[in-house]
Amino acid sequence: MGNWVIEAKSQLPNYLITQLPGEMSTNEIYNFKQVNERILTGGQPSEAQLQAAAAEGVRTVINLATVNPRYSLEDEAGSVKGLGMTYVHIPVAWESPQREDFAAFEAAMQAAEKEKTLIHCAANYRVTAFVSLYGMKHWGWSGEEADELMAHVWVAGQYPVWDMLVEELREEM
Repeated sequence: MGNWVIEAKSQLPNYLITQLPGEMSTNEIYNFKQVNERILTGGQPSEAQLQAAAAEGVRTVINLATVNPRYSLEDEAGSVKGLGMTYVHIPVAWESPQREDFAAFEAAMQAAEKEKTLIHCAANYRVTAFVSLYGMKHWGWSGEEADELMAHVWVAGQYPVWDMLVEELREEM
């Protein structure tokens, strides 16, 4: 019966899925935000949340966080690959994000364009900034739509170095 429940759940829209006792879900990832049917974002997932991502059909995991023993999993790349997913690590320095980081993110997103993808960093700040820029450049999002995604975790003016990068890249679009 357990397999039947999992198969039935995978056919339902996310808003109709109820969690079974003891079962982990990606929506429990810190600062989780589902952007669309294909893109999930959040902070650092646990091993159990990575397992849930694989069970929910995620095929690619993009990590924008730097390696920090305090927050990072011991071997996230090995865990993700062991679950049959593709792992992409683009370590974006919090204190000095670069346009090259966004270019690498853009390439990773295009490589996974047809796959369900989990994009994470430590707390979903880097991710929402980059996904909002990607949305404007590739999905036709307005500035307001991009701002709405960032507002999920950001407070305007809170991190000037990020405000400058986002503004600079938006001006080029």
